[in-house]
Amino acid sequence: MINIVLLEPEIPANTGNIGRTCVAAGARLHLIEPLGFSLSEKALKRAGMDYWKDLDVTTYIDYADFLEKNPGAKIYMATTKARKIYTEVSYEPDCYIMFGKESAGIPEEILVENEERCVRIPMAESIRSLNLGNSAAVILYEALRQNGFPGLEEKGNLHRLHWTEQPG
Repeated sequence: MINIVLLEPEIPANTGNIGRTCVAAGARLHLIEPLGFSLSEKALKRAGMDYWKDLDVTTYIDYADFLEKNPGAKIYMATTKARKIYTEVSYEPDCYIMFGKESAGIPEEILVENEERCVRIPMAESIRSLNLGNSAAVILYEALRQNGFPGLEEKGNLHRLHWTEQPG
């Protein structure tokens, strides 16, 4: 199972959105404190909709606690400062993809210790960064694609009608 890690997230709506994405993708969510909100906040639940109850989520008191409780974890660090593009690495089925807080990203002290596992999403130079929820979805679904979308629905179904079969 792929793991999404948020280091000190600040905006409850982003975390709620990412939580919903994790439920849809069959991924775990890890939250490293301090959080910029309470886990009981209405905005968090609203963004996660009614899926929050189905989320596999773990919280940690700080980055050291996260590392201690996940020894040997293969962690990819999403940052606008990385040299590698997120599609240039091979994600393991049980990897961790870490994102930093909205206002500052992952501290550079952590990034330089993990240079080979830092990845970025290409974007126009005039843009500082993408929304945290969008970034998490982009990289999570690339990792899922590389691993064959394990455990996810293989084809779309209409609600009332049916797709016509296309000749092979």
